Parts: sequence; C-alpha cells; structure tokens
Amino acid sequence: MSRIGFLIDMDGVVYRSSEVIPGAEHFVNMLVAAQIPFRFLTNNSQRTRRDIKAKLHRLGFNIEEEHIYTCAMATARFLAQQKPGGTAFVIGEGGLLNALHRNGYAIVDHQPDYVVVGEGRTLNFEIIEHAVNLILKGAKLVATNLDPNCPTSHGTRPGCGAIVAMLENATGVKAFSVGKPSPIMMRAARTELGTRTAETVMIGDTMETDILGGVQMGYKTVLVLSGGTQASQLAKYAYRPDIVVNSIADLRNSELLLEHIPALTARVSNF
Repeated sequence: MSRIGFLIDMDGVVYRSSEVIPGAEHFVNMLVAAQIPFRFLTNNSQRTRRDIKAKLHRLGFNIEEEHIYTCAMATARFLAQQKPGGTAFVIGEGGLLNALHRNGYAIVDHQPDYVVVGEGRTLNFEIIEHAVNLILKGAKLVATNLDPNCPTSHGTRPGCGAIVAMLENATGVKAFSVGKPSPIMMRAARTELGTRTAETVMIGDTMETDILGGVQMGYKTVLVLSGGTQASQLAKYAYRPDIVVNSIADLRNSELLLEHIPALTARVSNF
C-alpha cells in the first residue's frame, strides 16, 4: 500500500499566535493515531524543537520532537554537509544556535566561514555592522529563510528576509537561503517522512513559501485560507495548489483530499 506523509506549516495553519485554529488539533491527533507520518515545517528559526513541542502540547497537540522540522535544523545540516566542523557568526536566537552546535559548528566573532542569519529580537546596528565587515572579508552569507516579516500577537515585525536584505544591499553579496521554498529544506523534510515525491502532501497558508515549495518539488499541495494568503489573491499566481480549503479542519473528512490521495482513505476511515 502507498505510504502517505504530510508536511504541515504551523503559524496560520494549526494556530495563530497562541490560539489554536478550531479543528486543527483533531486533524493532527488523527494523524498520530493513524500512524500517518508528518512533520511540522516552520521557517521560524528562533525556537528549538523542544520549545516548539512544549508550546504545541500546551495547545492540545499530541506530538513528539521528531514531528518538528525547522529551517534552523535544515540550515545547520546543510552547512555541516558543505563544510563539516565549520564556524559561523550568527544573527539569531536559541533555535539556530542549538541546531548549529548539534551539527558540529562553532559560533565565533572573527573570521567565520559563514554569516548565518535567522530571526532575532535583540538585533542592533553594531551586530549588522560587524556582519557586513565579516562578509566583505570573505564570510559566506546564508539565510535560514527569506520571509520579509513575522506575525506576532502584537502585530508584525521584520523577519529574517528583512535583515538579509540589509546585509545584501550593504555588501553587494547575495544570500543563499535554505528555508521554504528552497528545495533543500523541502527535500530534507520529505526524507524525514520516508515518503516518495508522489506520496508527500504540503499543507500551508502562504503561496510564496509553502505552496511554491511544494509545487516545485512535485508534492500534492493544500492551501488553507486561515493565514497569509486569501482566496482573492490566487488569481495573481502562475501556479496553483491542488486543494484550497478554509482551514485544516476541513481536511478531516474532505472528499477533495481523498480524491487526490486515494491511499489515505483506508488509513483515516476509522478515525
């Protein structure tokens, strides 16, 4: 029987800030009970898997650390493959620092192999200036993602992409990005699932990252309208998701989902 696996974005798909999107926990817990492989796929590099697990448990999701895959993890693993035992100057927080350490990287202030940029709330101009000079001296610029902003409970704050744009403009060096929609992260996440291309489903709320990444990889794609992209905006894109639903809760008994993924029918029939 075909193996089906899900890659699921988090903010805007299963919760907004600290509020669960109605029905999301039931869908995710159904995947756990039916032993259907899935990974939460996030472009937020701030938190470790353990931190994210704690938040999701608090919100009612019966998941483990292995169900979480972050752009920080993807970036650190990629760099470890490119230059094992390398060094990095980091603009970012615990999730990124932890991922780099776990993959054999040292965090340094002088002559790093890479300047690695993630989300950060303690950014100042001194850090930016130092990063600029390190890049001009030969450090390679790597971004965990290029999202221009991040939603918060207080509104919107500049994202990793905004910080990267400042460094690119100041140095004339183009960053290499590992997070969604990069095929590096999308392919690595599928490897985590143990699925083939045709057996992989990407569920997201943003056309520019989740859906674009899924389309480029040949995955089935599901756009939920509970987050970043609205139905009225779909006409401007040259690519389209396979399925569009109001929220992830609509996938619980979705005929559209079962039509596109027949192998899923028997797996969810008892839940």
